[in-house]
Order: sequence, then structure tokens, then C-alpha cells
Amino acid sequence: MDRKRLTVIFIIVFVDVLGFGLILPLLPYYATEFGASPAVIGLLVASYAVAQLIGAPALGRLSDIYGRRPILMVCIFGTTAGFLILGFASTLWMLFLGRIVDGLTGANFVVAQSYISDVTDSKNRARGLGLTGAAFGLGFIIGPALGGLLSSISYSAPAFVAAGVGLSNAVLVLAFLPETLTPERKLALSKAPQAGFTYARLRAALARPLFGQVLTVRFLFWFAFALFRGTFSQWGLLALDMSPQTNGLILGYVGVISVLVQVTLIGPLTKRFPEVRLAVWALAVAAVCLPLWSASTGIAMLLFVLAPLGVAVAVENTVISSLISKSVSPDEIGGAFGLSGGLRSVGSIFGPILGGALLQSVGTWAPGLVAGLLLAALLPYAVTKLMRPVEAGTLRFVERSR
Repeated sequence: MDRKRLTVIFIIVFVDVLGFGLILPLLPYYATEFGASPAVIGLLVASYAVAQLIGAPALGRLSDIYGRRPILMVCIFGTTAGFLILGFASTLWMLFLGRIVDGLTGANFVVAQSYISDVTDSKNRARGLGLTGAAFGLGFIIGPALGGLLSSISYSAPAFVAAGVGLSNAVLVLAFLPETLTPERKLALSKAPQAGFTYARLRAALARPLFGQVLTVRFLFWFAFALFRGTFSQWGLLALDMSPQTNGLILGYVGVISVLVQVTLIGPLTKRFPEVRLAVWALAVAAVCLPLWSASTGIAMLLFVLAPLGVAVAVENTVISSLISKSVSPDEIGGAFGLSGGLRSVGSIFGPILGGALLQSVGTWAPGLVAGLLLAALLPYAVTKLMRPVEAGTLRFVERSR
């Protein structure tokens, strides 16, 4: 495992998510200045995920062909441009344009995961991907807090700072991140019949038994988690009358748990247990914790329930990413992560919509119960279609040393 390059990727992912976190919580307030209604604000938030659904699979696949470094630079400059558009916005449509530009080029994390897969062997991949997950979590802990402080200047100030953060990432890539795609591999890919990007080729990869099963687990798990993440603030207000400050501290608590797990536990866990078994265990823990979350009657119970949920989410996201990298050929890793990121965006769009509808029409207990039942229904599929066949050797992952 190349620790130097892993450290650089850790910093790049952290800086990227820090910039994203600077502006995300302030978007509703910024849009309100331009007269946006709650429904329009919802569309503004969703526009990023929709654009990412289009852009992430394409950019991920292109990184398989042209290299991680140049595509990462495209992503960084696109993200920076999106932030600048936000900062200079004078009308509501400019806010939409900024989020769409950022979403179309928002494959930074996808390409970073592909890079990690290039420089780690199969035994250390989950640990390496765990570090990128930890960087992601740290960025989301620090970014919103810093953005809140900058918003005292103006709502555009965080966007300009985020743009500067993005440009610093470009310097890091140019100065410290060597390409993993060798000239020989580029030449071979350019002459191969499958060279180039098409969604048909990604669909063909999805039809493969192992990749399709892993991706199904990833999508449904993320959709269930989006029911929690997308409704937690409203739930806290309705169920426990939590203040925004308390809400933020509790989410930060979950984020710290996630980061600690990814930094300290993922390596030992994946050395001791098969990754497919860890994925199933994490599903089971989350299936129990999500209904208990929405049934919580006080802060103490909530903190008790959220601790194992934070561990389960950190383990699931990391090991599933590792399994995705091992279920396709080396030349398809970027496209595989891109497709995974796109499906994650779908969950981010529709999970909060369903969760909000359940809160309004059924009750505060409903989002967690539905999310838990969804994961409980997913468990038999994960056991019979993924864990048992892999552990029995009837389904095999792609083994690569580097």
C-alpha cells in the first residue's frame, strides 16, 4: 500500500468535501434572498444530484481511459466554476446553474476511489477506501461549521472561499499526485474495441451477476440511509423539539463516530472477517437501529441508538466500495464507481422526498420504520445472492495485486 499517495488522496478528498460542506447548509438561505419558495429550494438541492447522476458515470469511465489525474483536474475546475457562479449569482437561475455545473463535474470522490483501487492490493483496499471515507466525514464536520461563520459576512462569501479551496486542490494534484494509468495501458485501451465511453457498456457491466448484486445492496442501503439523513432535522424538531444547535451537534457526533471507525477499525475488521460478511452484519445492525432512531423519546436514547448506526454506516459504505472495485476488471473501475455514485444520487433525491411525506402524513416514527423494514427485506437477498455464493467460491471477485 502506497502510504504517500494515500495521504495525498486523503488531503484532496478532505479539501474537496470541505468546499462542498461550506456552501451546502447555506443554500436554502441564499435561495430565499432571491425569493425561492420551499418547493423551489427542494428542486435546487435536487438539481445537483440529478446532474451528478448524468456526469459521474461518464467521468468515472473516462478516468479508466484517459487517466485519473486529468479527469480529477476536470472535476476540480468544474467544481470551482460552480462555486464561482454561486458567489457571483444575482438571480435564482444562476444558483441553479452553479449547482448543475458542480453536479455534472462532481465525480471527484469517484475518481479518488478509483485511484485508491489502483494503488492498493485486494487485502488493503478496504482500509485505503476507509481513509477516503474518513476524509469525507471530516470535511462534512468542519465545512458546515466554517460556512456558518463565513455566512456572517454574506451568503456568497462561503462560495468564494470554497472556490479558493478547490483551486488549492488543483495545486495538490499537479504537484503531488502521479498518474496511475501507464502509457502502455493508455495505448492498449486506445486500440481496444471497447475503448471510449457508452452507457450501454456500463449497463453490460451492471448485468454481470456479482457487480449487479453488490450494486443492488449499495443502492438500497443508501436509499434507506437517505430516509434517515434527509429527514433527521425535521424529525428532531417534531419529535424532540431539538434546536438547530443540538441538531448540528448530534449529527457531528455521528460524523465523528464514522471517521473513527474508518480510521481505526476498518483495517483490523477486514483482516479478520470477509468483507461480504461485514456488509451483511452492518445491514443487520442498521435494520435494527433505524426504527429505534425514529422511536427515540429523548436525547439519551437517541445518542445510544445513533452510535451503532454510525458504525454500521461507516462499515457498510467502506466494504461495499471495496467489493465494487473487486467485482469488475481494472479497466472498468472508474465507470463502476461512477455508476455507484449515480445510483447514490438517486437515493439522495428520492429518499428525503419519501421521508418527508412519511413524516407529514404518517408520523415521526414512520421514516425509521420504513427504512428498517427495507434493510430487513434486503438481508435475505444479501445473504443468499452475495455472501453465501462468495464464501462458497461459486462467485468470485476479480483479484488484482495492483
